[in-house]
Amino acid sequence: QVRLVESGGGLVQRGGSLRLSCVASGNLFKINGMGWYRQAPGKQRELVARIWSGRSANYTDSVQGRFTISRDSDQNAVYLQMNSLKFEDTAVYYCWANVYGFSYGSQDFWGQGTQVTVSA
Repeated sequence: QVRLVESGGGLVQRGGSLRLSCVASGNLFKINGMGWYRQAPGKQRELVARIWSGRSANYTDSVQGRFTISRDSDQNAVYLQMNSLKFEDTAVYYCWANVYGFSYGSQDFWGQGTQVTVSA
């Protein structure tokens, strides 16, 4: 129904930067919110940052001031600029979208995930 395609993950040195991108496509009428979650090995998936339409972005405390989320509503896209990366930012990052479609109402969708690894 709705497909989220992520890009931009990879290997980066501590203190470096990466920019993640995610584009939504498919059977969607309106995107209510988009954002990013992450899951490190042995840990639960956690919210990194998200934006609901018409509202300010919210971030998890550990990335506040280092990560910036932005949306391009015309492109159905969301981006995550990650600066001053730390070892503990290593995780699989998942794009999330809450989407309204006439055939299914409001529903959460997820991307396939992109690996971010921070090295020494």
